[in-house]
Amino acid sequence: MPPKSDEKLIASNKKAFHDYFILQKFEAGLALTGTEVKSLREGRANLKDSYVTFKDGEAFLFGTHISPYSHGNLQNHDPERTRKLLLHRREIEKLRVETTEKGLTVIPLRLYFKGGRVKAEIAVVRGKKQYDKRETEKKKELDREVAVAMKRG
Repeated sequence: MPPKSDEKLIASNKKAFHDYFILQKFEAGLALTGTEVKSLREGRANLKDSYVTFKDGEAFLFGTHISPYSHGNLQNHDPERTRKLLLHRREIEKLRVETTEKGLTVIPLRLYFKGGRVKAEIAVVRGKKQYDKRETEKKKELDREVAVAMKRG
């Protein structure tokens, strides 16, 4: 999904679209430190292998790597620290129920700036089996071939 005009993309999780069926998307804010924001402005983030967990009625982002700020000092942040997601209580409860009762997973799809604030697009997902992945690849290949054929003739 291309970013909207008022959004500046920081990082996206391309692997998620290959490994999961995306069922529902949400926008969440992130509680960050100053050096994390400065590092994100340089585009130094990686969402691979990150996921969302729930504890005490709050949502947390695990496994997201935000590189230390290049001009930071001893107060620089831990690159792999757990970050709190800022969501409404109803949204948190809905996501928690989806993960615990239905056995689904919540992962971040992309990080972006919106109005000067860092936002995360998170999604409720269900894992794909190997044959689902092959089927998706075949469909993409067919679509590419059709597009090339249409372009030629």
